[in-house]
Formats: sequence, C-alpha cells, structure tokens
Amino acid sequence: MTTVTTSVWTTGQQPSRTQRRGRYLPESMKHPGKMLPAIATRVIDTYTEPGDLVIDPMCGIGTTLVEAVHLGRHAAGVEYEEGWAKLAVANLAHARRQGATGFGTVLAGDARGIARLLPDLAGQAALVLTSPPYGAATHGHIRASRDSGEPGIRKWNQRYSRDRANLAHQRLPVLLDGFAQILTGCAELLRPGGTVAVTVRPYRARGELVDLPGHVQKVARRAGLEFADRIVCLLCGVGNGRLLNRASFFQLYEARKGWTRGMPIHATAHEDLLIFTKPAQPAGSAPLQNGSGKLRAGDIT
Repeated sequence: MTTVTTSVWTTGQQPSRTQRRGRYLPESMKHPGKMLPAIATRVIDTYTEPGDLVIDPMCGIGTTLVEAVHLGRHAAGVEYEEGWAKLAVANLAHARRQGATGFGTVLAGDARGIARLLPDLAGQAALVLTSPPYGAATHGHIRASRDSGEPGIRKWNQRYSRDRANLAHQRLPVLLDGFAQILTGCAELLRPGGTVAVTVRPYRARGELVDLPGHVQKVARRAGLEFADRIVCLLCGVGNGRLLNRASFFQLYEARKGWTRGMPIHATAHEDLLIFTKPAQPAGSAPLQNGSGKLRAGDIT
C-alpha cells in the first residue's frame, strides 16, 4: 500500500517577479503562464540528485530547465510554441553564463509525441516536472484605473498561443486526453521508480469551479503512474503571523463579486503539487540500457 502524505511548502515568500529578476531574460515576463521558480527549485532539490536528468514536456520559457541546470542537474524540454522554445534556449544560455553547471536542451514540437522526440533518453529521467495548460490566455499583466488614473482596465501579455492546434485551445476532455498522452510518453523516459511532479490548481469556467487536480490524478493513472503525494505550494507569503496576499487583480475582483452575490468565493493562494511515481521494474526483467543521447547547453531542434 502506498502511504500518501500532505505537506505545505512556503514557495511564495518572494513575489514571482522578484524570483525571476536577473535569473531570467526580461522578455520572459511576457509569458502569462510561468511556473514559480521556487516551486521548481524545491521539487528538483527534493526528488533528484546532482547529475540526474529532469524533463519538462511543456517547458514554456524553461523555468524547470533553468532551475535544474543551476542545481547541477541536466534538463530536456519540449515546447509547442517555437517562440517560447527559443526563449527557453536563451534562458538556458543565460543560466550557463551565470555559472550553472548542468546542461539543457529544448525541442520545438508536440509533447504528445515526446517519446518519439527524445528516443535516446528512454529510461533515463529521474524527474518529470510540468504543468498542464489552463487555456490559451490567462490574466497576464493588469493595470486598473486606480493605478493609472485612466478609465477601465488595461491588459497585456495575457496570451501565449494563437495556434488553434495548441492543446491549450481544446475543451477539457480533449485537453485531458492530450495530457494523458504526454504523461504516457514521459513514463517511457522515466527510469524505474522515477518521479512525475505536476503543478496544477482548480480554475473557474463560466463561474463553475473545475477540479483540474482531480482530473490530473485520473489521467496519470491511465498513464500507468502511481499517486504518491500531494503538496500544497503556497503562492502567498508567510510572515509576522499573517499571510501576505499575492493574488492577482482578477482573482480579487471575482472574489468580491462572488461575495456580493452571496457566494463565498476565495482567491487561490496555492498550487497543488501532485507527485506520482513510475512503478519499479518487475523482478527478473531485463535492465534498461542507457541511451546514447547527450545534452548540450541551449540546443533547439
């Protein structure tokens, strides 16, 4: 029987912009769906050792990869949008200039075929760390009238994909099926006993709360992975006996509207970090051979 425990990680002690300042190229802020660097660092440090291989099948600007190489791990990522893939490569090169000792590679492609994209890495990864898309656009950056003195709300950098073939554009059933394909491919790249970590949170669609973490647990089982743990990664800060709010403008706006209607809606203050493992190799089975693929800093194919 697998013992499941719940932990709380204080990964929001610094705002996300502060966590990225100087460590990532400034244009990285244009991506509206970035993983929090503190979450990536904590996951990699907890579930891998120096020299291990870390994979992110939907790597965006390369947060997982950058934090991995800074920790002396090697990293491989796949990103559907070529523009973001190029930025991930640039961020890896930036990390190397800052003294990162690990090597990373990025491929532009559809992660639903990740096992075909990275065949030389089969059975080698210690960790897969990723997050499913929440849609083709998010809240991005906001300037409200109270800040600018101008009427209305101005938004920018809220869209990371206009390609209708991107999985982020699909309805929930198709999105989940695609994510199941991605996890199945990633399982082929994991070594026996390797870890899959997925950061995910519920979201609202037309006012209804969608339990995306619950859906991810189901598709992970379809991919042959075993649920091992659920960790709460705080997006808010903790200090002086109180929580330091880091909720977005729109989260607070929707929460206030809900309370006005008599609905006790609260702003999200955490990410669910779901931990899965690849079952250990059955006794008597042949060991996996090491692949011949070598990682170099800043590759893109």
